[in-house]
Amino acid sequence: MATDQIRQMVNFILQEAHEKANEIRVKTEHDFNLEKQTLVHEAKLSIQDEFTKKEKDHEIQERIARSAEIGSCRFKKMKIRDDFLNTLVAEAGAKCAVVARGANYPQLLQKLIVQCLIKIEEMDCIIYCRTEDAATVKKVLPAAVKEYVEIMKRESSIVLVPNVTMNTDNSMDLLETTHGGILMTALNGKIVCDNTMGSRLTLVYEELLPSIRAILFPEVQ
Repeated sequence: MATDQIRQMVNFILQEAHEKANEIRVKTEHDFNLEKQTLVHEAKLSIQDEFTKKEKDHEIQERIARSAEIGSCRFKKMKIRDDFLNTLVAEAGAKCAVVARGANYPQLLQKLIVQCLIKIEEMDCIIYCRTEDAATVKKVLPAAVKEYVEIMKRESSIVLVPNVTMNTDNSMDLLETTHGGILMTALNGKIVCDNTMGSRLTLVYEELLPSIRAILFPEVQ
């Protein structure tokens, strides 16, 4: 009898131990699976965040590259337009140079001198011109002064006696890029009237630039 009781107690203890061990195993597996799921979920979130960040960085880099490409294209387009306009001005300057070799150039020089005298309104003036124009300017100067005096007399009844001389320093002669015309100064260079062909071309170009752009590049209007 005592042996049977002991056997029953041992069996009971073993059964309890097995049940407890099974309970511990089940709980451990549950905790392990829960921890694993948590770690997997956190890893997925981390990977998703990293992917989203890289995707945003890639999008930003694409926008920067696209913006830089657009800026570069705009710059090239503007440079092509500027080069074309500069070519246009150069061609116009070449035509001015043709005018400076024409038969009516002496009369033009005379008118330019008269315009400078009217604008400056000084009695002592110095004329500067290209070396090749010096002889022609010297020839028309008396007629120009006379015309100026007659205009002022007619407009104001005052008889003026201007002293208009030519520059004697050849190093100060106007450059060929002026395309002809004259430059007049007074008061030791404090007053300057640029009546060269190049200067007049620049004035006309600046005044007509909006119209020129509208004609040549209508798509940018």
